Amino acid sequence: MKNLLVLTILLISFTSFGQNEKSSINVGDKAPSFTAKDQNGTIVKSDDILANEQLIVVFYRGQWCPLCNKHLSHLQENVEKFKKAGARLVAISPEIPLSVDKTIEKTSAEYSILYDANSKIMKEYGVDFVLSEKLQKKYKEYGIDLTVSNGNDNQMLPVPATYVIGKNGKVKYVQYDPNYKNRSNAKDILMHL
Repeated sequence: MKNLLVLTILLISFTSFGQNEKSSINVGDKAPSFTAKDQNGTIVKSDDILANEQLIVVFYRGQWCPLCNKHLSHLQENVEKFKKAGARLVAISPEIPLSVDKTIEKTSAEYSILYDANSKIMKEYGVDFVLSEKLQKKYKEYGIDLTVSNGNDNQMLPVPATYVIGKNGKVKYVQYDPNYKNRSNAKDILMHL
């Protein structure tokens, strides 16, 4: 347990460099449309969701991240509340489907988790950043190989971020913070649905 805490603190301190201080998508902006496959191989289109309900978009780093797994589990515990408020939750990661399967095992997520091939959606939302060589080396020392988990060598991750998008396609809520520990919570999301 102590080693996990030390690893988490190190990852937090190392991953806060090189990230944008502010989200490039703000409240009131039109959210970028996206299409991606979920863990079941189903094609998910944001525009199709928004035709019927609001959309909660959550970017997370990967199944190797204890804080991501805790956050995704917290969101899973509140999925029914989101549905009752007329919203659908999707999580987006640069991880390949095999790694997404590990996320589901760790979080019991029943909502769609989308594989962001080539980090296209992350780039459109402006949450992407490239790890420095020093940080890549540090991650590998801890057994985290993004080339394997993400299926490419671009060494890109998202800043953990959450967007609530209204049926009109406009952003109603943004939680974006380069401080890795700060995440959205269900209460704040529900207040904006």
